[in-house]
Amino acid sequence: MNVEYVNPFLSSLVNVLSTMANTQIVPGQPRIKKDEVARGDVSGLIGMIGPQTKGSFSVTFEESLALEIMFRMLGERPKSINEEVTDMVGEITNMVTGGAKRILGEKGYEFSMATPVVVSGKAHTITHKCDGPKILMPFDSDFGKVHIEVSFDNQK
Repeated sequence: MNVEYVNPFLSSLVNVLSTMANTQIVPGQPRIKKDEVARGDVSGLIGMIGPQTKGSFSVTFEESLALEIMFRMLGERPKSINEEVTDMVGEITNMVTGGAKRILGEKGYEFSMATPVVVSGKAHTITHKCDGPKILMPFDSDFGKVHIEVSFDNQK
């Protein structure tokens, strides 16, 4: 997969969490993901399609980090993942994808975004609707981990 497609999502996530939730995250080592099991407790998944390729992006938060971000963004700290937390994860998914879309657009890559889907629960799965490899990128924070997955069809 073209690294030009992946890096905008990484920088956009760092920017969104820093700006919106005053939360710093530290990138780990990217790798190819071979299964569909999420690496956290609540995930937002969004599809993208454009003239060059189609792909999808997901962001998965451990519960502890999702609850801390909820507190920092909205001043509320639920006891567990609830509808407000899943709504927030959907909104973060939109913001990160929108930021990446802007960066990719500046490089000549255009795509449209679908509406994000949010899934939660232990060992839930994430299914990317494209054929390319799934790049898994972990990030650490003081409150838990967040993982992003980016997958784009191999360009024709």
